[in-house]
Amino acid sequence: MRIIDRYLVREIVAPFALGLAVFTSILLIVRILKLVELVVNRGVPLVEIVKLFAYILPAFLEVTVPMALLLAILVAFGRMSSDSEIVALQASGVAFLRLLYPVALFAVAVTGLALVLSIWVRPWGNSHLRTGLYEIVKARASAGIKPQIFNDDFSGLVIYVDRIEPPGNDLQGILIADSRDPRQRNTVYARSGSVMTNEDAHSLTLRLLDGGIYTAAEAGGGYQATRFTTYDVQLDLNVALADVSDREKDPSEMTLGELRAAIARRFDAGDPAYAERVELHRKFAIPFACLVLAALGAPLGIRPSRAVHSRGFMVSLVLIFAYYLLLTLGHSLGERGILPPLLASWLPNLGLSAVAAVLLFRTVRDTRVTRPALPDLVRTTFETQMARLRARA
Repeated sequence: MRIIDRYLVREIVAPFALGLAVFTSILLIVRILKLVELVVNRGVPLVEIVKLFAYILPAFLEVTVPMALLLAILVAFGRMSSDSEIVALQASGVAFLRLLYPVALFAVAVTGLALVLSIWVRPWGNSHLRTGLYEIVKARASAGIKPQIFNDDFSGLVIYVDRIEPPGNDLQGILIADSRDPRQRNTVYARSGSVMTNEDAHSLTLRLLDGGIYTAAEAGGGYQATRFTTYDVQLDLNVALADVSDREKDPSEMTLGELRAAIARRFDAGDPAYAERVELHRKFAIPFACLVLAALGAPLGIRPSRAVHSRGFMVSLVLIFAYYLLLTLGHSLGERGILPPLLASWLPNLGLSAVAAVLLFRTVRDTRVTRPALPDLVRTTFETQMARLRARA
């Protein structure tokens, strides 16, 4: 039977690797375009973009690993069924349940990989992604200023830039509403400008060229207009990036120990900690989905079909969509306290497990290998031997 086990594993591995690459690429394509835009238009070094890509990848792999496993099992069993290999194995006395042994072992290995991604790698990636974005904005502060958008990231300032010239330091068509001084409000405009950063002081300077300032005094005291050839606007990066650098970790960035500690702190403060508890159960629910989807894929894939790959891809998409729709719904209800966090995270697994149990039962019943009764086997053997003796005589 070891030959059959190795054969089944080989049939699963290839579509699993292909599906993992395809599904991950589909999810990453939008992020890749945004990262490329940072390189081309903002001058962010390619090395930093590669780091951001590595930080983003674990969050997508956590989702695509179960998807790829389901696709691989559907394709493998679908091809064997369409080529009548399943019928040949059953005729040889190999039951359908016996074919599930190597599938179960492979699914357990993939579940272990998903657990590592969910418990350790994904929180590491999310946490470093936040830090990486902070460092990029500090090094290339203009990456945080977007063209043709009113940017209000800096306290007391609203900055509008018509155009940003690559690599991102030269600005065109600048308008700034400055309300940092409550006694007077300034409206600053400039034909062009440039961005300069001071890493030691965590400050950003907008050097404006060829513009003017309209100053409005408080209590209707009129206004005055001033022209300038050069004017510097000092900004504080620490204030602008306080939400990024100093905020408390999001539950998705926490490891198991950090989640448990955060839940304990919130309980002590009288907070039910719904978000942290949902995330805690999510770390185990999504990896366990690999086993559930594997149990679904085998009975669905064994049904014969001519277009094996396209059918497997479509069925996997439908099942994955249903799973993550239920997961999103459960998380939303769990974070609001409408459902208990445990039920909210495990609801999709429970629903699909019930469907998988029904499909497995029907498939085992329909593909049961029937063996001849002992008297019939003895009679058939006796008649065969007598026929051979008469032929020799």
